[in-house]
Amino acid sequence: MEELGIPDLTTEEIEALCGTAENAAREYILSKVPSKTLEKLNISVEAYGTKPVNITVEIDLELSSKMKDFDADKLVNEAVEEAHKTSENYLRKLT
Repeated sequence: MEELGIPDLTTEEIEALCGTAENAAREYILSKVPSKTLEKLNISVEAYGTKPVNITVEIDLELSSKMKDFDADKLVNEAVEEAHKTSENYLRKLT
């Protein structure tokens, strides 16, 4: 992620940033697979540092056996990328 020259984030802004990233990842996954095919979906987002702000997104995804031919790893990677894009957009709005 490039440096955006944002001010130090408040606790509320960090929480909003993490929530925004988590929601983006969840919405992305649910747009690609039906919720009834999810056995497990845990999303963790952490923001640390101030300049630059670093975002870590971890997704633990397990699909039902009906989805055995679906590439879950690719979906997770795409959802992480979507979360990062959304985070960057959120941070740009703060500048």
